[in-house]
Amino acid sequence: MRKVIYTLLIAVTCLLTSTLQVNAQQTWAIVRLSVCNLHAKADFASPLETQALLGTPVRVLKFDRWYQIQLPDEYVAWVHRDAIRCVTPHELEAWNQAEKIVVTAHYGFVYSQPDEESLPISDIVSGNRLKLIGRKGKFYRVEYPDGRQGYLLRRLACPETKWRKQLQCNAESILHTASTLTGVPYLWAGTSAKGVDCSGLVQTVFRLHDVIVPRNASQQAKVGQRINISPDNSNLQTGDLLFFGKPATDTEKEQIVHVGIYMGEGLFIHSQGDVHVSSLNPQDERYDAFNHGRLLYATRILPYINKVKEVRTLPNHPYFQEK
Repeated sequence: MRKVIYTLLIAVTCLLTSTLQVNAQQTWAIVRLSVCNLHAKADFASPLETQALLGTPVRVLKFDRWYQIQLPDEYVAWVHRDAIRCVTPHELEAWNQAEKIVVTAHYGFVYSQPDEESLPISDIVSGNRLKLIGRKGKFYRVEYPDGRQGYLLRRLACPETKWRKQLQCNAESILHTASTLTGVPYLWAGTSAKGVDCSGLVQTVFRLHDVIVPRNASQQAKVGQRINISPDNSNLQTGDLLFFGKPATDTEKEQIVHVGIYMGEGLFIHSQGDVHVSSLNPQDERYDAFNHGRLLYATRILPYINKVKEVRTLPNHPYFQEK
């Protein structure tokens, strides 16, 4: 009995200590898993809302066994404490200032030794960020937000500064990146190469170009220049976002339920079942009559990068700047 009471006291003390730390100083956190699931409530059984990638700073709003956090895209949801590392503003500044590598391959592993046969530390996905602390042969030596260290094949990543200098954020590059995700399965709330929903595909593709855009299709539809699509699609440009759903009526609001990225010549890439290319042209074997029938309009957001707060590159976003 005495042992049980002692164990309970220790557990309560740890919980209170964690709460005090968050309230007092740790108002920020950094994602420590390759892909971290965020839920509607503080419960694994609650619906999945969205995901966040390794190395992403998040703001801590509440702590109640789980953490309620706000992502750089302003989305708010709950995450289990094991998925993040809480940090002070000073620690976040150190993370933001540190030289990092960006994972460019869609999937891989960080190893415990500079040897592909050694035990893995974790898996990684494209868009993950780790601190760069050295090089050894064909490996980068990297550090996680929680202090773990390991080795990552250099062909799977690039130093952030070098990657950013050679990055192009135009329609051609955006569509190339989207095409590399072809075949990735649809996953509700997914935002990584492991699985994406329709708006998650858009967000993931832009994030791989160092740009943060809103999370949901209905939010993405409100950004940039709205384009009322002509019957022959001639006023569309490659890289425009296409939105699908139900138009507003006298009694009901507009419903945006799907989004894709326009590729030109009536083609668009989207996540529905998996990531694939469909066509708005009835003569094309890839014709998507269902989505063509609910096509509403397009938006053009590429010219608005860093001109509106909803579409910003990481260096221009407050979460990634010095605190």
